[in-house]
Amino acid sequence: MNIFVGNLNYSITEDDMREIFEEYGELTSVKLITDKFTGRSKGFGFVEMADADEAKKAIEELNGAEVEGRSMVVNESIEKKRDNNRGGGGFRGGNNRGGGGGYGRRDNNFRSNY
Repeated sequence: MNIFVGNLNYSITEDDMREIFEEYGELTSVKLITDKFTGRSKGFGFVEMADADEAKKAIEELNGAEVEGRSMVVNESIEKKRDNNRGGGGFRGGNNRGGGGGYGRRDNNFRSNY
């Protein structure tokens, strides 16, 4: 089960997260999200646990627990499906990529045949 861990102190490391969650069972992975330019923590991450029952126990006991002066937010991470069809449909379309009707494109050279 994949677990979201948020509201972390920026000084928390992946090793710290591993140490906190290992008390509840076997970990498959630990990932602290960092800024791609500075490398600094963004204050949240993900822990994946092999056993769902152990993961649920960790969520119950760690959600709201104070670690280094901050109350952690711990809950099940549910993966969002990505919408690959972002380009329009309907009146005036979306993202300047066209859409339905004669109003989909936003460049000045477009002439409708209507």
